[in-house]
Amino acid sequence: MHKPDQNSQRVGVRSDSAFDVVVDGYDAVYAAIGSSPAFARLWADHACGGPFPAEFAHISFLTLDELQVMAQYLALGEGSVLVDLACGAGGPGLWIAAHSGASVIGVDPSPAGLAQARTRAEQVALAGRSLYQQGTFASTGLGNGVADAAVSVDAIQYAPDKTEVFREAFRILRPGGRLAFSAFEVDPERVAGIPVLGVDPVPYYAPPLETAGFAIDSYEESAGWADRVPAAFGAVMKAMPTLTEEMGEAAAASLQMEAAMTLQLQPYRRRVIVHARRLER
Repeated sequence: MHKPDQNSQRVGVRSDSAFDVVVDGYDAVYAAIGSSPAFARLWADHACGGPFPAEFAHISFLTLDELQVMAQYLALGEGSVLVDLACGAGGPGLWIAAHSGASVIGVDPSPAGLAQARTRAEQVALAGRSLYQQGTFASTGLGNGVADAAVSVDAIQYAPDKTEVFREAFRILRPGGRLAFSAFEVDPERVAGIPVLGVDPVPYYAPPLETAGFAIDSYEESAGWADRVPAAFGAVMKAMPTLTEEMGEAAAASLQMEAAMTLQLQPYRRRVIVHARRLER
């Protein structure tokens, strides 16, 4: 196996003041997360719905069962190319690559997240068929039709323009290519005027998906998400003194801000798992 050919030119990462808040926060967390055993324990206990392979750990609410279903839907094999959109530290995308034989291209705006993903790829012996580069949902820097499949985990709700997310996914996928993602549906009334989530709140992802040229094969609510989200963020709030000591003030403050906002505003209608195919045009 070899590194995937991205067949592209790098492009500038879009500057958007609301989205930059998200990027800066995740950058701080990714840079510090490896030094916090307390966060690793509480996230594994409350967010992941059960045991998750430590070498592919993440900071989303993805369960191992959900990841296995996504991988089965994507139906990748040796020689296939997977694009991991908003890959962060790369765990779920690398898990799919490890179990399918595919190569993975991770795209994320966070330099710290990308650095962690590259390190993790080395640790799990996948550096030879992985590539990580800076970019956003709407501007990946990848060429047309470079991927057989794309995946994204608990990040699309932060994108400033959801229609552009799916248009870009359509562009980088080959005809018939598959997209699997988890994301939170946002209640527009609860986030009106709120930075980041209030920029383009989407209560249902089917319309922008279909407008972009995707056929939806399944669209389901994630089991147990309504219990896991408050449990995980409640644990973050309780552990804040320890997290601040282990991670530093910037990373802990970013976690605290997201936890407090989620617990107080309850901005999400549902967390959903979506599988869709790129139609030919």
